Amino acid sequence: MPRSITLTLIGGPTVLIEYDGYRLLTDPTFDPPGQYQGAHSSVKHVKTEGPSISIDEIGELDAVLLSHDHHFDNLDNSGRSLLPMVSAVYTTRSGAQRLGENTVGLDPFESRLLQKDGRQALTVTATPARHGPIGIDVGDVVGFALGTETHGDLVYITGDTLWFDGTAEVARRFSPRVVILHAGAAEPRGRFHMTMGSEDSLEAAHAFPNAALVSVHNEGWGHLRETQDQLAHVFASFNLSNRLSRFEKGKPLSISW
Repeated sequence: MPRSITLTLIGGPTVLIEYDGYRLLTDPTFDPPGQYQGAHSSVKHVKTEGPSISIDEIGELDAVLLSHDHHFDNLDNSGRSLLPMVSAVYTTRSGAQRLGENTVGLDPFESRLLQKDGRQALTVTATPARHGPIGIDVGDVVGFALGTETHGDLVYITGDTLWFDGTAEVARRFSPRVVILHAGAAEPRGRFHMTMGSEDSLEAAHAFPNAALVSVHNEGWGHLRETQDQLAHVFASFNLSNRLSRFEKGKPLSISW
């Protein structure tokens, strides 16, 4: 039977994932443009664009997939206010200790089942992430792999990470239909990348040869250095345009198989 998944880019790292009646949201960010600082970080972020969908228009959610809580471009004031209204928030162990309430802290490759109304359960698995070069400790971060028939066979969300041994291990273990790349080549201090850029995204394309790729967290913030257009140009240069799906803010993208 044909299946499909619908993704809607709200802005930055925030994506609404809809599959088989489930509605999940990644890294909630809904605040207007301005300069912000996270509650547990000294880093200040400048937001240049607002969300394509307001927090009031999101509707009911089954879960939030929160890669980390301590950077404002992944969880802002409005996003934080949304968390208590969701049944489950999956995040890092340290993030769950800070947030409390309905958060579930996961170590890399630890899984939980998400079940709704007798539907086939989704498996939520935390995946390794390294938010910057070796030796730069910005706090714990995870990505997520969603599975139906087997672990990680539906979607892999990288979270804020570079390509490294941990993300390569995700590719060895899982075969997702869709990979959501955080691919803005973030440089909050102007010296080195803290998230994937084009080179890392090419690594992901090679490691996940059967997955549709979409890129997020490459607009809306002043510390992001690579746009979706620049990434598409790089993929075209390597004759890989067919691997990268265009992802426009506010416009649902359906991927079928």
